[in-house]
Amino acid sequence: MSLYDNYASNYPALVSHLENARKHHRLAHAFLVHADTERARREFAVVLAQIAACPDSREGRPCTVCRVCRQLEQGTYSEFYTLSPVGKMYFIKIGERGKPEPNTLRYFEEQFHLTSTGGANRKVGVIYDADRMNDESQNALLKTLEEPPPETLLILTTGNPASLLPTTRSRCQQISLLTNRCEFDFAGKEQVFAALGALFFEARGDLAKAEAGVAQLIQVASGLNSDAGGRTAGEWTARLTAAAQTGDPALVKRVEQQAADAAAGAYMKERGQFLTAIQTFCQQVFQLSEGIRFDQLANPEIFAGIDLPEKIAPARGAVALREAEELLFTLRFNVNEELALRTFAVNLATKRQ
Repeated sequence: MSLYDNYASNYPALVSHLENARKHHRLAHAFLVHADTERARREFAVVLAQIAACPDSREGRPCTVCRVCRQLEQGTYSEFYTLSPVGKMYFIKIGERGKPEPNTLRYFEEQFHLTSTGGANRKVGVIYDADRMNDESQNALLKTLEEPPPETLLILTTGNPASLLPTTRSRCQQISLLTNRCEFDFAGKEQVFAALGALFFEARGDLAKAEAGVAQLIQVASGLNSDAGGRTAGEWTARLTAAAQTGDPALVKRVEQQAADAAAGAYMKERGQFLTAIQTFCQQVFQLSEGIRFDQLANPEIFAGIDLPEKIAPARGAVALREAEELLFTLRFNVNEELALRTFAVNLATKRQ
């Protein structure tokens, strides 16, 4: 099943509305896609692009098999430009005027004013995690959102639209794809849930078992950086090699910094998923303690392999929720992450109320 068919099946009214807009030449040129999973945000951006760009569209419906549709789904469409947050602060850089560098907003905007050389009939630009633009970046984007170059489709994706300026939101047609569940894509997610299960349900005040769970959480957390670096290395190896071959030290330094920023941004994203996994586990424990049925949970799969008791005391559920909130609050500051995780895990295992 193609991406388009999947979303047309799951969101028939929404997709039909978009197809009708394409059919009558009223499709918006800027969209804000709000979804609670990164996968949905990325995939629906492709579906939107297919609806807008398919040259063999029938009644507004993309054919899904032409060259344009296939390239969009495979990620090889020559005029598909993306922008993502980077760096340790995980934000979208605005860049300098005149000679903007890749991975900046000004460089991203510049691509839509260049002559197309790939034979594509429409340019598509996607800003992932658009809520990571600061006010300056959003204000710089407003004119492009309001009056983009001809045959240009702009898509902003976010899990937190309230963080965007009203002026940014008002210039986009908003699309909601909420499922009330989380998805996790980081190395060691299974170990995290297993460790949390052991800490909360098995340790029962046993500090030795608590220490084993702590060690597992810390091991996963410490491996996130190298995993993120591995994910971005392939993308940047060719660019670093090409820069080195020019013999220009300044260019090499810039590309090295861009690669480091991309790796740091990937790490911050994985770290965010790691912490969200902990929070989701504790929230669902609290829900179970308050009488919510297992089949009503948003992410019941995170308890796979865990021997759940028939009943969780409300006081223990409250401990899980409180400790997760305390951990997230503590990590907002410049604290030792290992110590914060250790404190959280021990409290999760030993506190009764």
